[in-house]
Amino acid sequence: MEIEVRSQSDNEMVFIVRDAEVPFINAIRRCAMVNVPKIAIEDVNIIRNDSAMFNEVLAHRLGLTPLVSDLDALEGLPLPEDEEWEDFKSGILFELKEQGPKVVYSKDLISSDSKIKPVYDTIPLVKLKEDEIIDIEASAKVGYGKEHAKWMPTTVCAYKQYPKITFNEDVEIDYDCALACPRGVLKSDRRSKKIKILDIENCAMCKSCVRASSNGYINVGYHENDFIFRIETDGAMPPKEVLLKACDVLGEKADKFIKFSEEGGSK
Repeated sequence: MEIEVRSQSDNEMVFIVRDAEVPFINAIRRCAMVNVPKIAIEDVNIIRNDSAMFNEVLAHRLGLTPLVSDLDALEGLPLPEDEEWEDFKSGILFELKEQGPKVVYSKDLISSDSKIKPVYDTIPLVKLKEDEIIDIEASAKVGYGKEHAKWMPTTVCAYKQYPKITFNEDVEIDYDCALACPRGVLKSDRRSKKIKILDIENCAMCKSCVRASSNGYINVGYHENDFIFRIETDGAMPPKEVLLKACDVLGEKADKFIKFSEEGGSK
């Protein structure tokens, strides 16, 4: 198996995986979405809320506010499987005390740990009118995406098989099929008498070009064991950390399965 990184930024990573199978690639995708730990606000104690927003809605908005969850932030925090996880004070404590008139933003959340704070400062939480007050205590804990979407580290985690475009040299060149491509993957070059492939990895395999070709000049398929994988996050974790942790989790699950099989499946 070969892996080649195409692009990488703070919140997005695109890479090519060659000589792999669909079940393996899909297992990585699922682990990245639901088995990688992330920090999010879980318990909310609303002492006072004079705003027009219901307590439940406000708590929900706090829970979905992305918090820094890189490896340094996660270190030492209890996991859901630990006994102390249920305790309110076992998490990272946040305070939110504001008085209107103003719009309360994510930057107004005061954390007990300087490392763990909202990823973005400008997320609006609630709007307060004149003399309206909110007083909130909250506890952020580590969780998994399989329990709630707020703990999903990825906003996009998807793959597609590597596109393959071929031309039928036994028929006349159909230049019009290139115009049908909605993504500009193809370009007609009448001077050199051929159709150029500009960016095959951008091909969605929609086959608009195939349908537009009246004589079957172009064919669109895919390489069965090659994949284009894309991971995007909300900024809480770097995509590379998500991928590496997902691979670790998958490896641990495989080891447990092997051990279970070797012991005869009695436990």
